[in-house]
Amino acid sequence: MSRKSDSFFLKVYDVARKIPFGRVTTYGAIARYLGTARSARMVGWAMNQCGNVYPPVPAHRVVNRTGLLTGKHHFDSPNLMQQLLENEGIKIEDNRVIDFKKVLWEPGKKQGKRKRR
Repeated sequence: MSRKSDSFFLKVYDVARKIPFGRVTTYGAIARYLGTARSARMVGWAMNQCGNVYPPVPAHRVVNRTGLLTGKHHFDSPNLMQQLLENEGIKIEDNRVIDFKKVLWEPGKKQGKRKRR
């Protein structure tokens, strides 16, 4: 990995750590926030590499633009991403976040807080 991608990955991790409990964001939203709107795929690569990063990165909270759990195969078990999201009160059906727009968090945008259950 080059120094440039190392730096980008660290920026991605910083943003991902800010995703509130019980919310999700998208690869594209992180890329837009970082000023690199066309690098959503690279955000995905960063998420794939964050397993041993400290402090931990809540990669389970990053989904694709339609709420699909596209990164689930990078977790230790095929259901772990879904389980982690459900533990935060996020409903999943057919590998997709239910009420996606309601739980979507967009970095840099002022948003109302979602009530915890």
